[in-house]
Amino acid sequence: MKLSILPAVVLLAAGLATACGGSSSSNTSSSTTSSNSKPASNSGGAYGAAPSSSTPAASGSAATVEAKKGDLGTILVDAKGRSLYLWEADKGSQSTCADACAQAWPPLTTTGKPQAGSGVQASLLGTTQRADGTMEVTYGGHPLYYFAGDKAPGDTAGQASDGFGAEWYVVGPNGKKVEKGEKSDGS
Repeated sequence: MKLSILPAVVLLAAGLATACGGSSSSNTSSSTTSSNSKPASNSGGAYGAAPSSSTPAASGSAATVEAKKGDLGTILVDAKGRSLYLWEADKGSQSTCADACAQAWPPLTTTGKPQAGSGVQASLLGTTQRADGTMEVTYGGHPLYYFAGDKAPGDTAGQASDGFGAEWYVVGPNGKKVEKGEKSDGS
């Protein structure tokens, strides 16, 4: 009897080890979420890397947008000081940046009502549903994005970049693009 139970225990242990430890590489290569997964939070991983869209947000987690003064004047940033951009290809509040575009320009997503931080008009904050089901924060009717090339809070390396068919600009507290410091080449 002991011999017939031993192979079953070994198979069960091997199955548990495989199920518990084998999924880490699949989450790092994909930037899309299935319709069954929860929306991504606005927290992301290391700065300069796209916020992970496979990391579920805490229930009720909401993005905070605030205004900070920097080299380009006063611009919108997230709660960690990361610069936020608009894309001129977006018409209205619907985002048209997906796939490779969203890897270079990750959207600011939220799972709750976006919060207005210092210097931001709450009446200009909103959300739009992305094709993958996540909710993207909008400001003044523009979907908001990060630039993956920004390495530290306050960086604006994406300013006036021409990428994916249109230009990208940091956003002012009035909800309009900030044109100071335009760059000659894109991302």
